[in-house]
Amino acid sequence: MRILFAPIAEKVLPSSLKATLMPLVARLDSALWEEGDQAAANRGALIVFFSRVVSAALAYALQVFLARILGSTEYGIFVTVWTILIIFSLFSCSGFSNSILRFVPEFNAQKDFARLNGFIFTAQRVGVFGSTAIALAGALATWVLSDTIESHFVLPLFLVAVCLPLMVYTNILESVARAYDWQLLAMMPAFLWRPTLIIIVMLGAWLAGFPPTAATACISAIIAIWAVAVLQTLMMRPRLRAVVPSVPKIIDFKFWLIVSTPMMLVDGFFQLTMSADVLMVGYWMSPDQTGIYFAASRTLALLHFVFYAVRSVSAARLSRLYHSGDQNGLHAYSRTAAQMTFYPTVLLAVLLIPTAPLLLRLFGSDFMEALPALYILIFGVLARAAIGPADALLIMSGNQTTCAWVYASVFAANVAFNAVLIPALGLVGAALSTTLSTFIEAALIYAVTRKRVGVRAFFLAAPTATAGSS
Repeated sequence: MRILFAPIAEKVLPSSLKATLMPLVARLDSALWEEGDQAAANRGALIVFFSRVVSAALAYALQVFLARILGSTEYGIFVTVWTILIIFSLFSCSGFSNSILRFVPEFNAQKDFARLNGFIFTAQRVGVFGSTAIALAGALATWVLSDTIESHFVLPLFLVAVCLPLMVYTNILESVARAYDWQLLAMMPAFLWRPTLIIIVMLGAWLAGFPPTAATACISAIIAIWAVAVLQTLMMRPRLRAVVPSVPKIIDFKFWLIVSTPMMLVDGFFQLTMSADVLMVGYWMSPDQTGIYFAASRTLALLHFVFYAVRSVSAARLSRLYHSGDQNGLHAYSRTAAQMTFYPTVLLAVLLIPTAPLLLRLFGSDFMEALPALYILIFGVLARAAIGPADALLIMSGNQTTCAWVYASVFAANVAFNAVLIPALGLVGAALSTTLSTFIEAALIYAVTRKRVGVRAFFLAAPTATAGSS
């Protein structure tokens, strides 16, 4: 029996949302029931979307599991070193994990298999060697400074250094899979296999009598990351052999590095901005407070999901519209993308406010302390959602260096706010700092996009571009 959602949506949706949401509903009907290549592609996108929903739920379940089994103090130690690992994994590959999405499709379209071979070879080596060098430097710094670092952080820091090279390697393979539109193969290792394996290994260690500590969680992560790297390699190699002819490599390292580095800075400073509050809570406050605050930020990821989903599906279309010179189409789609981000985020926020106490209790009774911080952080998410994927438009239009400077400025502001407000207000101060920084980020991205691209990326912008917007 076929169920068409378009007629239902036509009756129940308010008129203000129909222009934005009805095309999506029609696409859902097409993906479910129509035949042909486009419908098959839509079904594939739908599968990826629901896989992302499952992965988000699994990631949240992993955090709840770790908080329950470790307790707030050991959980706080683990999430602090895990956050450090995530940050260094972004900087370790010099942006090659991002530029893969530009160069691999470009070389394939040009049938330039010599450079394609050279680029994939170079990206993997830069990622592995760069991350190994950073891991060794981090381990050395931890050893030299072990007398000044709090003792409970020393062993976990050594252990996450072991994780770094293989984690970066899997990120490179993920980007290659995305470049070839192997979406499930791209997301399954990091978003489905890895958290599942961490839960299984950690649970097995706990049942075997190992102490539930941050070090045990780090060892579980090492086992999971290394196992995923092996499985991912075994699955990717035959696929790559089938699409990449074995020809001599041409390597243009200097040019590739020049293009890749600004992309690294964009992602790196964005991640630093997202993580500064957790790290500074870890610096100014006790580990249990870090764990409690991290639970609030992970709960908030349920709202961020909309932003990342729209950003991932909008980047290619924004690029096409920009490079085709369709200014009105670019403005209209930027507005639509902002609405597709903002309105669902508002809806999820309305649902999250009454359910947040229940979600935090899943972590443990101590974590209810994060509730005021969680409510404050929601406003920052709404500010970012109001402009939609405007940062992706900056990157796609060649303004990635400017975007990196914006995020660097926001990161600096975030650190300054945290340094003042955390000692005075604790977790609420961290939440206020992040929210204020996010409002600054949204305002700067909007202003720069309007000046550099001539587009007003805002959910309440006029439907078409005007002379004043350029």
